[in-house]
Amino acid sequence: MSTLSKIVTTEEVTEVRLNELTGMIIGAAIEVHRHLGPGLLESAYESCLVFELRSRGLKVERQVELPLTYKGVELDCGYRLDLLIEGAVIVEIKSVNNVLAIHQAQLTSYLKLSGCKVGLLINFNVEMLKTGITRLVNNF
Repeated sequence: MSTLSKIVTTEEVTEVRLNELTGMIIGAAIEVHRHLGPGLLESAYESCLVFELRSRGLKVERQVELPLTYKGVELDCGYRLDLLIEGAVIVEIKSVNNVLAIHQAQLTSYLKLSGCKVGLLINFNVEMLKTGITRLVNNF
């Protein structure tokens, strides 16, 4: 488990690169879902997705601590990013019957706290994975 040290800014990663990264992540997630199907624990999908992304040459960090800065003081509130890809894209993994507004709010909060511009909420507990993917952006 690592602590979020530096988020890549939009000056360093172009919109084209972010779109390319999200496309690669979605492709890897589809491959994992193709092999495993729905119904497993989030941890199983996370492990397999990390394997798939790294095999595609991407830098992947798991369970990255995300501190909260309050009145200039950095506080550990227990927030953890499931995956941080290339220091630029947050991936939040779910295996639930229905994605709720609170799940999207969670990823939106992570985007704001981290300064990342793009995040993917991926729910593996669906028949066709494309229906379980939500792409969220933060000031982008």
